Amino acid sequence: PPLPQANWALFLDIDGTLLDIAETPDRVAVPGSLRRHLQAIEKHLEGALALVSGRTIAEIDRLFDPLRLAASGQHGSEWRPVPGAAAQAIAEQPLPQGLHETAARLAGLHPGIVVERKSHALAVHYRKAQALGPEIGSRLAQAIAGLQGLMLLPGKSVWEIKDARQSKGTAVERFLQQPAFADRVAVFVGDDRTDEDGFRAVEARGGIALPVGALALRQPQRPGFATPAQVRDWLAAFAAQADGAA
Repeated sequence: PPLPQANWALFLDIDGTLLDIAETPDRVAVPGSLRRHLQAIEKHLEGALALVSGRTIAEIDRLFDPLRLAASGQHGSEWRPVPGAAAQAIAEQPLPQGLHETAARLAGLHPGIVVERKSHALAVHYRKAQALGPEIGSRLAQAIAGLQGLMLLPGKSVWEIKDARQSKGTAVERFLQQPAFADRVAVFVGDDRTDEDGFRAVEARGGIALPVGALALRQPQRPGFATPAQVRDWLAAFAAQADGAA
């Protein structure tokens, strides 16, 4: 991957990109050094750094506490345009209660199934119940059949329901309208299919897409990273460069 530049607007996915995937979402580990590096880079980029995730912004803040970086959560359904501001909902309507009830029933199929309930999205993780992945996907597809404005996304041992009108791509486009991000080279780093919306958004503006892990292997035309550890090392080098320029 190219070395980061001071004129970049940097968009970073979290799980599988900054952080190693864990058995359940609440068991991921955030190195203290990563917080320091992100803080240094955000300052060096004059605010043009955003975390773009399927997690809620409240969960992002818990993971990276005390940082309150610009962020997009729930696949574009909420965002914080500038560091430290309150999160704002973008999606018009919360998920119907019936979908949460369906997810709760799915959780009863196996103790290894984990459900993340969010205001405008939900995720059903089956990393510890791989054989049930197809059934979970089928039941969720049936649950949203006939419901307008929702879509089902497959991910790494997870199925997610989200607002069909919002994505990591719309999140990038929204950020690029903000003063801190405008007129910069947009760069998106991500590891999963949901991140490809972000890839298309930055490349449409002449920016750079940097895939991670298996996604990088499937996209040899793009420079990328083998592991989240390599992403963290890359950011550490950029943070050191930023400190040297200060």
